[in-house]
Amino acid sequence: MPKYDDVIDLYDDNGKRIAKDIPLEAISPLRNEAIKKIVSLTKRTIAVDLAGIEKALKSGAVAGAMIKGKEIDIPLVKNANKIAKIVKEKIQVYDGDGTEVTVKGNRLVAIVPEARMNAGIEYTTGFTSVAAATTEAIIDEFKVPMYEANMVKAAVWGRYPQTITFQGANVKSILEVPQNNEGAGFALRNIMANHVVALVNRNAMQGTALSAIFEQCGSYEMGDLVGNFERGGLLSLAYEGLNADNMLYTLVKKNGKTGTVGTVIESLMDRAIADGVIKVKETLPSGYKVYTTKDLPKWNAYAATGMVAAVMVNIGAARAAQGVPGTVLYYNDLLEHESGLPGVDYGRAEGVGVGMSFFSHSIYGGGGPGLFHGNHVVTRHAKGVLIPAVTAANCLDGGTQTFSAEATSGLFKEVFGDVEEFARPMQCVAAEAKKVKKKL
Repeated sequence: MPKYDDVIDLYDDNGKRIAKDIPLEAISPLRNEAIKKIVSLTKRTIAVDLAGIEKALKSGAVAGAMIKGKEIDIPLVKNANKIAKIVKEKIQVYDGDGTEVTVKGNRLVAIVPEARMNAGIEYTTGFTSVAAATTEAIIDEFKVPMYEANMVKAAVWGRYPQTITFQGANVKSILEVPQNNEGAGFALRNIMANHVVALVNRNAMQGTALSAIFEQCGSYEMGDLVGNFERGGLLSLAYEGLNADNMLYTLVKKNGKTGTVGTVIESLMDRAIADGVIKVKETLPSGYKVYTTKDLPKWNAYAATGMVAAVMVNIGAARAAQGVPGTVLYYNDLLEHESGLPGVDYGRAEGVGVGMSFFSHSIYGGGGPGLFHGNHVVTRHAKGVLIPAVTAANCLDGGTQTFSAEATSGLFKEVFGDVEEFARPMQCVAAEAKKVKKKL
């Protein structure tokens, strides 16, 4: 029996219904196999830049330093298939355990088996296993002498362990090292918006979905979605991320041509009233209506969906992602004034909008919106619901960003480009949700 009474229909990024009468639990990361696969591949998939290693060894420029007299000239790219075979042999536990090492251009893409990941605790097992296997493969295959082997290690691993990060490494993971996480549960929230933009090939609906999956899975890791709070997180994932009941698509379509942030709010209010999520509590002498709700988590999910729609309409018109903090801020400010109810994430999203404006492109100007993630000191406060809107904005950016997704995250498009769960998460999650429905 389902734990919750909520039943939703799931629609794709073209507004087509792809799953009907789905119990809310069917989209839970605890049950949905597509979401589980996304999380699994995120921590198990590692890229190795063979061209980068070859260049570093040939020039002696390793780990951010130039070491003359220890250059090594070996044809790694030319022997990519041979290196891939050796690396696979070293990281595989048994035949059929899910290990994959393929050659893509001048890179290797390795998927570490679950058995190896389960032998440790940290998700960094994927990175360290592939880095170690690559180092050994190069040394063994090209018979690198003992007193030059340290150059190979530096070209592969970077400056680690002199630095807590793998500075200058030619092995890359979409996840940051744990030392860069703000605390427990931030690993999946520490994936910047531009990476997701690249993974979904700038599809704003799919980008919103994938970001919402990463963010809400992070909330599970934090213990935020246990007990009384689980339903709220799942509702936000459903409506904001997975276009439940076609709300996100409908709001954008209705307001896309001539609408504004304000008209999106009008449409959202009409929908929330029609669905019985909110109702008038009292009408003041001025005629101003104060609304109330018996279901704050569902109102929050509706509000979050409206926020993404407002971002798509506003940023989609400007084709400039710099407007996302201001849109988030004033959408929530207007919504609170219009309804008398809390804004997205009970006020936290509005607060983030203020700080993000300053940090992304105002006086401070530390970087464009594409560099932000749920682990950032400014944006980490609105859990689960804020970063999907930022991702949507960056998907719709028309090339105004100094740090574009193509510049910062092209590697991950190449690495994950063939994986359906990353490119089309809405369809994959819906297909698995139908299977879970039968079990529930």
